[in-house]
Amino acid sequence: MDEASFDNLYQTSFNRLVAQIYAMCGNLTEAQDCVQEAFIRAWDKRKKLDQAQSPEAWVRTVAYRLAVSRWRKNRKAYRDPDRAVESPVSREPNPDRVALDRALAQISPEQRRVIVLHHFADLTVAEIAQEVGAPAGTVKARLSRGRAALAPFLTDTAEVRHA
Repeated sequence: MDEASFDNLYQTSFNRLVAQIYAMCGNLTEAQDCVQEAFIRAWDKRKKLDQAQSPEAWVRTVAYRLAVSRWRKNRKAYRDPDRAVESPVSREPNPDRVALDRALAQISPEQRRVIVLHHFADLTVAEIAQEVGAPAGTVKARLSRGRAALAPFLTDTAEVRHA
């Protein structure tokens, strides 16, 4: 991959990858940092990245692994961010997106990952299986169980219960 191809990859996929990693880990700042770090690593390997083998999937996998690694290192010290230090949000979040983020936080990381890859990244079951290193049957089971686990959190009555 030459520099122009890499620049194009970065420009066309950065925001999409941040959204996907955010949906997987639940922290926008962490998602941005992990995707940026993944692109830095991809830059160092750009001559080995093959367009046919989906460099975007490679970057997404690296970013996801970075997010998991950071979470593991920080989980004992994890606490809610200080609202006084937190940067102000420029617009109101979409209520549906808030409900979806809350619902995704309630299911297992494996189910969350395949749901995000399938529904946000529009990957097929086979592509997800290759990316996560699991058999297609396992991916299908995680999708099915994840959807079933999400359902109670995404109904109108669930919003009333959690409000």
